[in-house]
Amino acid sequence: MRRIALFLLTNIAVLFLLSIVCHLFGVDQWAAARGYGGMTGLLIFAAVFGMGGAFISLAMSKWMAKMSTGARVIEQPQNETERWLVETVRRHAQNAGIGMPEVAIYDAPEMNAFATGMTRNSSLVAVSTGLLQQMDREQVAAVLGHEIGHVANGDMVTLTLIQGVLNTLVIVAARIVGRLVDSWLSGGRDSREGTGIGYFVSVMVLQLVFGLFASMIVMAFSRWREFRADAAGAKLAGRGAMVSALQRLQLNHGESTLPKTMAAFGIAGPLAQGLQRLFMSHPPLDERIAALQKAQ
Repeated sequence: MRRIALFLLTNIAVLFLLSIVCHLFGVDQWAAARGYGGMTGLLIFAAVFGMGGAFISLAMSKWMAKMSTGARVIEQPQNETERWLVETVRRHAQNAGIGMPEVAIYDAPEMNAFATGMTRNSSLVAVSTGLLQQMDREQVAAVLGHEIGHVANGDMVTLTLIQGVLNTLVIVAARIVGRLVDSWLSGGRDSREGTGIGYFVSVMVLQLVFGLFASMIVMAFSRWREFRADAAGAKLAGRGAMVSALQRLQLNHGESTLPKTMAAFGIAGPLAQGLQRLFMSHPPLDERIAALQKAQ
């Protein structure tokens, strides 16, 4: 519940900041002065902020992941476990047809792992010390296969594209409806005359509302991609090993020390009930296990 609330608050803060930036720099007035017939100015602005922001985050994802988790990239394996880890990732990457990812370990008590990166051939796969300590090698290999599956499926890029498109649509839709509300409140004032307080308040509120629906779509895709990554892990490491790894992960009880911005990239996500499930980044482990067993 706390992670879901923090996720929503983060989106709200970003959308609120976008509204203020638009207002302070006069972007709304600039787009309005050109009219919404072709919406050229608005679409350019929305695409720059919506798509640009998403891809900047993706481009910085490896660096941010290393900094936020303290992950240590294995340049030269220092022991047998690290050698096995690197070789397992190498084998999975070759079988999946992608470039060799950077392999890292980060200090965390729970069993967890994540993958991120700009492209399929420039990625990072990291595992927690808790995962290495509490799982056997067959289970760890399955988790690594799951993460390699995310990379091979292009999930990071696809999620970024979806987020960028939805950000763009939220920005555009909020401003179109905001213009209509402002015009109605001002008694039909010509939209080229500028924007009033009705427009500014409406845009902020509408971005929050539309942003919530956009978040539901993003999280729905995030849940779907977990099933695909599980299938990839089963293909690379064996279905029994993948099922065993997910069953072992149930002992985490939804715990994760990953930074909030990285939570959706972990092997499993927080638990939720009712409407909160719409904002879950991961399906429940029971459902993932059942999907793998049903596919046998």
